Amino acid sequence: METKTEEKLSLDIYQVKKAVQALQAYLKSTSSQNHLLNETQQICLLITLWKVPKQDQTIRIPLSHGLRTESAEVCLFTRDEPNMTADQTERFYKKLLTQRGLKNIPEVIPFKVLKTEYKPFEAKRRLLGNFDLFLADARIYRRLPSHIGKHFYERKKAPLSVDLESNRLVKDLERLVQGTRLNVTKKGSCCMVRVAHTGMTADEIVENIVTAVGTISSKLHLKGKGIKVIHLKSQTSVALPIYTSDLSHLNLLEEELRKARLAKGAQKIKKKNTKKTSLKRKMDKTSLKKKASDNKNEGNTLEEEDEEIPQLVPIESPNKKTKLEALSKTGPKKTPKPNTANRNLKPRRGQKKTSKKAPKAQVQKKKKVTSV
Repeated sequence: METKTEEKLSLDIYQVKKAVQALQAYLKSTSSQNHLLNETQQICLLITLWKVPKQDQTIRIPLSHGLRTESAEVCLFTRDEPNMTADQTERFYKKLLTQRGLKNIPEVIPFKVLKTEYKPFEAKRRLLGNFDLFLADARIYRRLPSHIGKHFYERKKAPLSVDLESNRLVKDLERLVQGTRLNVTKKGSCCMVRVAHTGMTADEIVENIVTAVGTISSKLHLKGKGIKVIHLKSQTSVALPIYTSDLSHLNLLEEELRKARLAKGAQKIKKKNTKKTSLKRKMDKTSLKKKASDNKNEGNTLEEEDEEIPQLVPIESPNKKTKLEALSKTGPKKTPKPNTANRNLKPRRGQKKTSKKAPKAQVQKKKKVTSV
């Protein structure tokens, strides 16, 4: 995490006033063509940083001259009080604010009403367009994003958290209503903040610019002088430069980068050394284990040599031996030949002859024997 600077930027007030007067002259010349007479434009500061921040940051900026008038519509989201209906909770918080001495009481919407009545998409869009600023009780602030939708954040009208139980409630509410805030993101090096409007005088705009730049430079999470250029502009005008940092700051940035590289190199070397030491320890442990196992095996072999184990001989039955010897002497048994005397028998009725016919030579010999 990057450290916070304590230095405040020194603006050239003469240069700032000159830019404000030039911007007012331009807006007056174009107001009759493009805008209504009663409509006011926002005046913003465009801040360019030396490098992209590593983390997101929101800076609340109290202004000496408020951006919003007394007729500005403010909405306050409150938690649901136990054992009370939605109307009772609304009356309870309005009574609390009047007792504390707040002049402009905001519109109070309990959390239960937000979940039920403003659940449709069109109702959320109407709620977004009806109010200029949204405040939320710190006790329900983390539960709001899933109920208000992404359009509040895209239009940069996300609710601001307020501690309704604090003793400085009125001062905190006035500071939030009359002040502004800067959203610093890690997606780029440029950011914009509203500091005034065209209904103010030149001196009031200059005072707001000086206070805003001072709080931003003191609360910004960047090392050294993080702001590179500051421009003043409106919604339709060209950006007018009011501050540019010295080029000597580049040397400081180079030194910081060099120190960061050296620190990274030292960390890598430490990691390598720790890895080597851990590997050595593991190798030593494994070698010790192997030695211990080898010593155990040697001891076991010595014990086995000392103790003579008797050899076990299988006991054979005498019947099996005699049988095997008789078979070896007599040899294998000869199978008896089938009786051939009944081959020439006549088959019975319905039975087929299975024997083969005798050859002619044998038949002739039999005939001769019978004749003799």
